[in-house]
Formats: sequence, structure tokens, C-alpha cells
Amino acid sequence: FFADYVLPMGHASERHDINSYATSAGKWVAFRQPVLREYARREGREVEFTHEVNPGEVWEEDEFWNELSWRIDDGTMGIREHFMSPYREGERITIDEYYQYTFERVPGLPEAAAEEGLDALGYMRKHGAFLIEDANYSKHEEEGWPTPSGKQELYSQTMIEFGYPEHAIPHYRIRSHVHPDNLQGEDEYCLLPNFRLPQHIHSRSANAKWLVEIAHRNPIWIHPKDAARLGVSEGDLLKIETEIGWFVDKVWVTEGIKPGVVGCSHHIGRWRRSQDRGNRFLTNEVAIENLGGGRMRMRTVSGVEPWKSDDPDTNRIWWRDGGVHQNITHAVQPDPISGAHCWLQKVRLSRPGPDEKYGDVEVDTNKSFEYYKRWNEMAKQRETHPRGERRPLWMKRPLPPRKEHWFMPE
Repeated sequence: FFADYVLPMGHASERHDINSYATSAGKWVAFRQPVLREYARREGREVEFTHEVNPGEVWEEDEFWNELSWRIDDGTMGIREHFMSPYREGERITIDEYYQYTFERVPGLPEAAAEEGLDALGYMRKHGAFLIEDANYSKHEEEGWPTPSGKQELYSQTMIEFGYPEHAIPHYRIRSHVHPDNLQGEDEYCLLPNFRLPQHIHSRSANAKWLVEIAHRNPIWIHPKDAARLGVSEGDLLKIETEIGWFVDKVWVTEGIKPGVVGCSHHIGRWRRSQDRGNRFLTNEVAIENLGGGRMRMRTVSGVEPWKSDDPDTNRIWWRDGGVHQNITHAVQPDPISGAHCWLQKVRLSRPGPDEKYGDVEVDTNKSFEYYKRWNEMAKQRETHPRGERRPLWMKRPLPPRKEHWFMPE
């Protein structure tokens, strides 16, 4: 409620959009248009921005971000180059040019438009949709699947070649480290440490002051049955012990989580030392102590506090709790087959000791390294490398290394 502006953003008939849905086996593209802008154009009225004709002067997001990004840069920051018109050198791209450029690259659309004496944008304004391909049922026959056999594989020779023949056919027989059969003690639970709150984006939104005002704590979610068994109530402290350390957090009793599972949300628990600078909307000040023998402890010195800056809102901060930093207590658990980190943690829950306070975090770095090596060994014991490949070459990755780096050194 300290916002300077609340900008309504257009939706549905108040903005441009490109749509395509799985309504048939064909490939098609549709064009949604802001009704009043298109009406104004047909009436011969020139409109620069959609908000000029939208009810309530509602912006459409494409235009808003283009315009804002352009105005932020005076020409020296390198931002404007990403918003240049492809048709007018040195000028900002308009919303019409944005979609014109897009539609000119849709296969077959420029040709269909030319037959009607229109350009690609004009065609889509008139018809609202364009069919690119009538049916896609036989794509796999033309191009094959991106697998070694060129088929959609239920039986995977790759799994056999890399040392896992029992997984050549999909199944549900794997029992992970947090399977109920591996949680034997009454105090052992599965910790869900990576569920997301709707207000935040990982921890990248920690400088979004209005979002932080809404969500700035990460208590331990626990089902009422488990809370009763442990003898804890709302706001009580629990010590959550992982394979390599522990942290102390407050309890939130809720039926929004399954019995036998506890949760501590992502995003929150950022920290800084007294000498550190930077954003303080969501960071506690901490002291880090070397306890010897590889053990390190982090203790909260002070929570979130207001401070003076060029932004008057920093002096209006009313919340003091910045949450608890759980991440460093999570053991590194590389999945033996994929190599991906297994986020779920096996934990033990107990009441904290007399000298263990809210926000305390302790980690044994020696245990951490030994535990990682045990998980890594699970892969080494089984894995084979046909043709010297580290991983199957045909499996796509978002950021693959150069091909020579896919192979084991001889």
C-alpha cells in the first residue's frame, strides 16, 4: 500500500496475443487483438499505444515493457539495441512492427497474405488465424524420434549400455532415500525444502519490496497429527537435523501437508554478515563461527530492520523476521543415474537444546564431503561408459558442452 503507481495490465480483448492450442492434429497460429484499438484503426484513427483507447487507460504488457526498457536507457547502456525496429534504423519497435516481424516468419503465411494483396500482419488482422499444416500425425515417420532407434522407446538399450539393465523398461520399483521404508524412526521425516510460494521467484525477488512484505518467513509446515505426536504447537521451535547439520525453525501447523512430510519453503532465509552490503528487505544479519573439526555455526544477530536510503520505503519496513537459512544443511545428493541433485532430505525432528535458538544453523563440512562421496560412489559402482561417453550423446541438454567434453579422458 506504499506503491506510487498501480498499473492495470490488459487481458483478453485489451491486448495482442499469439495463440495455438492442441485442438486438432494440425499446426496453426491465431492472433488475438485489442478490440478498441483495431476498431480505431478501421475508423481511420491513428493510435500509438493501446492504452489510448482501452477502457481505464489499460496498458498492454508488450508495449509497456518495450517502452519502459527504451526509456531506461539513454543510449549508453546497451538495452535499447534489444528493442530496435527491424524496419526503421535507430527507432524503437512498435507493437505493429513486433507482430509484423513475427508473422513474416510463419511458414506459408506471407505467401497466403500476398494472394489477397495483404502483408502478413494485415492477413492476421483480417482472418485472426492461419493453418500452417493440416495434420502432424506422420512427423515421426518423416523425421524419426530423437532416440538411437528413431522410435519412441519403452525399452531402452541406452540404460543397459550405461550399466542399469533393470531400468531398461519404466517402472516404479525404485525406493529413494526418503521412501517411507527408509524412514524408520518415529522422529524421521521427509523434508520438502523446495516448494514455492506464489509471491517469490527463487530468491531473485528478494529486492521486490512489496512481495517481501507479503511473504518473508519460512516456518516448518507440519500436519496436526505429527505436531500432536511431537508435542508442538503453532509458533513452537523445532530442530530439523539433516545428514550433515541442523537448523532451528518455527512450527506452522497445517493440514496443507501430508502426515510424515514436513516442508520449509524455498526463497527465504537470506543472510548477510555485518560487513556485507546490498539489499536488506529479506536478509538477517548473522555471525558465522568456526566450532572446529569442520563444524560451522551461523547465528542470527538481528532480523530485518528499516534503514534510510533514497527510497523512503526502506524506512517503513515493519517486519523483523527474515526466515531461516536451510540450504547449507542440505547434503549434496547427486542422483546416480541422471546426476541431478536430489532435493528431498531425510531429517530427524526434535526440540532444540537450551543453547539452540531460532535461526541457528550448524553444518559439519567433513560430514558433508563424506556423504557426497558415498552418493557419488553409488554411480561409480554401477555405471559403464560405452564408447567412452560420460552421458548418452543423444539426450538433449539445455546447455550442452562441446562434443569433445562428453567423453571420458583416456
